[in-house]
Amino acid sequence: MKKSKLIAGLFAAVAVLSLAACGSKDSKKADGDKKTYTVGVVSDSAKEVWEQVVKDVKDEGIDLKIKQFSDYNTPNDALADGSIDLNAFQHIAFLENYNKEKGKDLTQIGFTLISPLGLYSDKLKDYKDIKDGDKIAIPNDVTNGGRALQLLNSIDVIKLKSDAPESPTVKDIDTYTKKVEIKELDASQIPAALPDVAAAVINTNYAVDAGLKPKTDALYLDTDNLDKVGDIYKNVIAVDGKNKDKEDFKKIVKAYQTDKIAELISKTSGGNDIPAWK
Repeated sequence: MKKSKLIAGLFAAVAVLSLAACGSKDSKKADGDKKTYTVGVVSDSAKEVWEQVVKDVKDEGIDLKIKQFSDYNTPNDALADGSIDLNAFQHIAFLENYNKEKGKDLTQIGFTLISPLGLYSDKLKDYKDIKDGDKIAIPNDVTNGGRALQLLNSIDVIKLKSDAPESPTVKDIDTYTKKVEIKELDASQIPAALPDVAAAVINTNYAVDAGLKPKTDALYLDTDNLDKVGDIYKNVIAVDGKNKDKEDFKKIVKAYQTDKIAELISKTSGGNDIPAWK
């Protein structure tokens, strides 16, 4: 009798342990259902927009983190080495140039916005006041620098060669209508250099972060003539090429491309940035 009770007790103990093990396994599985990803951004305004996306994808079981960078050079390196899973700071031209230079396969999976490039000055009231001998700062990366040169071409400060590429360099300048000195600086440093030059071409995110209001402070915005701004300057969400079809990333893109986010883009950029997916 005692023996049978002992055996029954052992079976009961095994059953309890088995249930506990199953419960632990199920618990781990439930915890694992929530996937964690990190998106890299550059500006304060972009961070604010993505904070809303973070909230909106929670219902999809996605835990999205935000990592903010201070320049344009490191977010793609971080994506390429797996430090982050997505980034959203660059246009197609910048992405393609990065892949070409670094031999990488970063891929765009959705449009975000198109951001104006503006000409600013602490000294001039009108871009027509630019004169011979003036210094003009532009971004030193190929794509934003190329877009800056297109801006200067459109306001007749320089004339680009007829066969200049979509992202020209200073070597593609045919003539200087105004004999200016072009200073190529890191895009993030240009707002601080504004007092030292006659005018500067500044990316909107850096302009806004520096307290400038593109709609009122810029002498000229290239998006005022949107037909002269190519699709290659539309900003995108980028991932490693091997992850381009990942379902969770498609959900993140869908959460971004909404009317709610479009309104937030307008609010955080002071009405300057334009949703690029519409």
